[in-house]
Amino acid sequence: MKKGIVSLAMAMVFALSVAATGMAATVKCVVDTVEGDKVTMTCKKASKLEAGDKVKVRQVKAAGGVEGC
Repeated sequence: MKKGIVSLAMAMVFALSVAATGMAATVKCVVDTVEGDKVTMTCKKASKLEAGDKVKVRQVKAAGGVEGC
């Protein structure tokens, strides 16, 4: 009986974690200007965002080649 409860609890935790990541919107943006702490961006699908939403910004790093002599 205990194993069944633990299995059910683990399944619910997994289902909730998958559901939480599915709610996040993915929007691709390009930075237009930076003035101190203020950043202005132009975004595709900006209608998914609302004023006051918390966003996570990730910098895309350019793929660097290997330099040799």
